[in-house]
Amino acid sequence: MSDLILGPPSKSTERDLERLRAELQSIPAKQLDRNLLIATWNLREFGQLSPVWDQPEGKRPFRDLHAIRCIGEIVARFDVVGIQEVQRDISALQALMRWLGSDWGLIMTDVTAGAKAAGERLAFIFDTRRVQPSGLAAELVLSPEQLGSPEPGAVREQLARTPYAVAFRSHGLTFILTTVHIRWGKGPKERTPEIAAIAQWLKRWSTEIDTEGHDLLVLGDFNIARKDDANYRALVGTGLTTPPELDDVARTVSADAGEKLPLYDQIAWFPDDLKLRYTGRAGAIDWKGKILTRIDPFEATFRMSDHYPLWTEFAVSETDPV
Repeated sequence: MSDLILGPPSKSTERDLERLRAELQSIPAKQLDRNLLIATWNLREFGQLSPVWDQPEGKRPFRDLHAIRCIGEIVARFDVVGIQEVQRDISALQALMRWLGSDWGLIMTDVTAGAKAAGERLAFIFDTRRVQPSGLAAELVLSPEQLGSPEPGAVREQLARTPYAVAFRSHGLTFILTTVHIRWGKGPKERTPEIAAIAQWLKRWSTEIDTEGHDLLVLGDFNIARKDDANYRALVGTGLTTPPELDDVARTVSADAGEKLPLYDQIAWFPDDLKLRYTGRAGAIDWKGKILTRIDPFEATFRMSDHYPLWTEFAVSETDPV
């Protein structure tokens, strides 16, 4: 099955890849010694795979080789991508890595236990020609002091999905990426303590000696409904900042033009002494209506995702990317 993804795609896949490549022209090109492209993507239930190019509509597993090639076309445009919702079954992930090839690396967590965690993994996929792990990989675990805090709204139990932090080196710079998937829960108020605890943990970590000389960024699905709501304030209240260029960018396929967009997915960092220099270029890849147009729209979210990839560009030298 693993080699089927390397074979010639179906005609419908080729058509979709052509449309997708046209959409991807808006993403800055990778430039040697100039830029770094960081992305995050909640890939809906990224687990089982049907080893065929065009899975008949309504037949499970929905995700097929057609979808993997489209996902791969997107992932390959970036240097490192934080992935949420990887499942226990990693057939789809294995096929994606097989297609990306030997120049690409993968680091991921084990499956998180417990009903609240929903059996998910967190992962990073990265282009080893431009990014290398620098040695650190850690999961965020709250201390007994944090769990026993008397402060109103403090977290009272360990996080169901422990955020995953990995340090990378690129162009002589070291940066730590922490990817998260905040539980949806029963409502926005239930998410606030978790987001606040993660932001506070990152703030403390940013001042410790083991992160000296390291940029610290957090990315993933925060399930934030609106900018300046309580959950957004919990994220940025410790000094984290989000790029304004993403304020009006749709994160999900269900977002309707003209409505106030939910800001579920975020990329944020501490701007003070940031060695990676944000170029002011960021966006999302809106593939809806361009590929998988013959598939039921809801089912298409299980082939691709219900979230769009979100990306940012950073300069790694004094010479601006072009």
